[in-house]
Amino acid sequence: MKLWQKSNDVNKEVERFTVGRDREMDLYLAEADVLGSLAHTRMLTSIGLLPQEDLEQVQSELKKIYHEILDGKFTIEEGVEDVHSQVEFLLTQRIGEAGKKIHSGRSRNDQVLVDLRIFLRRQLKEIVGEVQVLFEKLQQLSEKYKEVLMPGYTHLQIAMPSSFGLWLGAYAESLVDDTQMLHAAYRICNKNPLGSAAGYGSSFPLNRTMTTQLLGFDTLCYNVICAQMGRGKSERIVAQALASVASTLSRLAMDNTMFLNQNFGFISYPAELTTGSSIMPHKKNPDVWEIMRGKCNLIQALPNQITMLTTNLPSGYNRDLQLLKEVLFPAIADLRSSLHMATYMLDNLSVKPHILEDPKYDYLFSVEVVNHMVLQGVPFREAYKKVGLDIEQGKFRAEKQVHHTHEGSIGNLCTAEISGLMQQIVDQFHFEHVAQAEAELVKME
Repeated sequence: MKLWQKSNDVNKEVERFTVGRDREMDLYLAEADVLGSLAHTRMLTSIGLLPQEDLEQVQSELKKIYHEILDGKFTIEEGVEDVHSQVEFLLTQRIGEAGKKIHSGRSRNDQVLVDLRIFLRRQLKEIVGEVQVLFEKLQQLSEKYKEVLMPGYTHLQIAMPSSFGLWLGAYAESLVDDTQMLHAAYRICNKNPLGSAAGYGSSFPLNRTMTTQLLGFDTLCYNVICAQMGRGKSERIVAQALASVASTLSRLAMDNTMFLNQNFGFISYPAELTTGSSIMPHKKNPDVWEIMRGKCNLIQALPNQITMLTTNLPSGYNRDLQLLKEVLFPAIADLRSSLHMATYMLDNLSVKPHILEDPKYDYLFSVEVVNHMVLQGVPFREAYKKVGLDIEQGKFRAEKQVHHTHEGSIGNLCTAEISGLMQQIVDQFHFEHVAQAEAELVKME
């Protein structure tokens, strides 16, 4: 039976097509679904729709189900349509009539809305934590290798001196911007849609402020139609934040793949972190970075995929929205694994010193020579022209010293300032507020 089913059975072909992978995807939402029911049933009692003795039974059994989920003992049984149905059926099976009362004042529509928001804010918290770990690793390596010079490129042509510290620190600061995007997505997800029911509210005197506080949300999605229209919008905004992180990771992966190449030879990794060829015994392939690059490029396409899935849908619930889980949930898992592997690989990074002693990099220092002449009083255009002519005539002699002191340059990486920016953003999430609310809901008496 389905929660919505009356008497006649649905056509099996229709059922297979419409349910698709939804039961599989719903397992991701099981913990969140129980949290929503714990808050909703306490609210029902506060407005007189669920007797106190029923509430005590419901709360006790829901907490047991929650811990079964944590222990990996929860499944959605064959013939049960979704996670909401499974939780309600389990509850009714174990405590009887009281379990049938928990659906008052809500719809599966606002159940999935609140489940998704709880799930997404949890995933964003985990992603922020993994971004922080990678950020700290990049900052550590940036300081470690700040004196080791390497070529900088424009148009993939050697351009100016850089350093491994400058290169690695750039990705750290890029993650600061990405974390700002994650914060915006978190703020939008952390609004309570529960009580919007099927998108048009309820004639029951629901206390939506109470469930907002119990679930640790920042505020309500006030307008019930707007709450329903948040389905698809919140996923798209989260996808945009994921894509921002993925863009940083993809470029970092490309740099590592390129710099490991023998034609560059700037970095190396232990043999056990690379793969070989079936016929070329010399090969050490950067497969981890290449797979990461591919996964992150796909994640960058995710916002457009969600946009195309939701474009021109009318207000109110539409079944198309079910498909969002199938593209978003695996992408979250891929980004988290990529963040983990990026940190793991960088923890084993070795850089090559004295790269710029090779004469082919002499021209990297042409700007340094021009700037030195300007500091001696030569007009910039004259200095530029003279150095250019010396290069053309083979007279150029590199002075392989760098004197960069301004903020954010080779000699002044501003590592502490960048760390401060990251901490400011992370502090704005207030993860502890949500954690405390959720812990209070599931606390066993």
